[in-house]
Amino acid sequence: MRRHALESYKRLLGSSRLYNSVQEHTIRFCSIFPSVNNSEYARTTHPKNSLWRTYATCSADLSESLPKDDHVHDMLIDSFGRLHTYLRISLTERCNLRCQYCMPAEGVELTPKDHLLSTEEIIRLSSLFVGSGVDKIRLTGGEPTIRKDIEEICLQLSNLKGLKTLAITTNGIVLAKKLPKLKESGLTSINISLDTLVPAKFEFMTRRKGLERVMESIDAAIQLGYNPVKVNCVVMRGLNDDEICDFVELTRGKPINVRFIEFMPFDGNVWNVKKLVPYAEMLDKVMQRFGGVKRLKDHHTDTAKNFMIDGHCGTVSFITSMTEHFCSGCNRLRLLADGNFKVCLFGPSEVSLRDPLRSGVDDDGLKEIIGAAVKRKKAAHAGMFDLAKTTNRPMIHIGG
Repeated sequence: MRRHALESYKRLLGSSRLYNSVQEHTIRFCSIFPSVNNSEYARTTHPKNSLWRTYATCSADLSESLPKDDHVHDMLIDSFGRLHTYLRISLTERCNLRCQYCMPAEGVELTPKDHLLSTEEIIRLSSLFVGSGVDKIRLTGGEPTIRKDIEEICLQLSNLKGLKTLAITTNGIVLAKKLPKLKESGLTSINISLDTLVPAKFEFMTRRKGLERVMESIDAAIQLGYNPVKVNCVVMRGLNDDEICDFVELTRGKPINVRFIEFMPFDGNVWNVKKLVPYAEMLDKVMQRFGGVKRLKDHHTDTAKNFMIDGHCGTVSFITSMTEHFCSGCNRLRLLADGNFKVCLFGPSEVSLRDPLRSGVDDDGLKEIIGAAVKRKKAAHAGMFDLAKTTNRPMIHIGG
């Protein structure tokens, strides 16, 4: 059984070299944390037996029951019993940066404006989702802050009864000047994408200047009381993996949650396994540099594995979509700027909500379409090498 599990894990990683790297760092992790406060970790300290458990999706009890609420609609529950209460909405396909992992070098063909959702349609669909049990919405893009009506959208969304969290993922280029108004409009949480702290490298990776403005936006968010301010960093070997510990230093004196993200394949971003830095390797770098690294208890729907470091105000997290997916706790759905509905980031399947909406389908009809799509959601996405061969949209079309 153990041998079968290890071979399955090796097949999941897709290459013995990557597997060996993960195993090497797993052994080191176990030697440093022989008695982590987690029943899964504590079950055994032998490296081979604990390989799965050390890198478990979260340290929460996965048997936690789903929230039971009378207003939750069946359309949000898939065939595996996962309740989807988190909706990510892409407000635009346009962006003021050209990040290499997000947009092909030649650019992308933008959807004609009349094929994009209007503000009214975004609010109508959002109201439908929130009324059915969604309690968190994240605004993405493209770059959501370049939409002229971003403040009005936030204001209307924040007034939806039942919505608890209104978040945004942004590159931070123009965020600082818009943030006071966005906070007044009900924005409660901020993720800022930043992959390097070196100005020249920033310009190379994004094909634009602007690092200073991003850092200003991080500081502005802190000053306005956002805690934590989440900083998303996609780690790529040979490009910014040498800056992992520099990013961790940001958490020493500021309420920043640095989130290291494994490089993921999307159309046009020239994904290669050689560029992938596994979570185990990233964590090992952090543990070698910093003392007192401790695992936090995660919620069973978290995409991140979260850690605190002694003496640091902020925290560090790892999003491990490639080397260890977290599909079993997935509660996320996506509404794209063109009105297509996507139940999995990595799945090619999409269904249009814009077309039935514009043809006069009522809320009950829309709920049927949404529910049918959710019920078709798979138990887990494919492995990294299969994903690299699967036709999907560029990230800028899907929404970050």
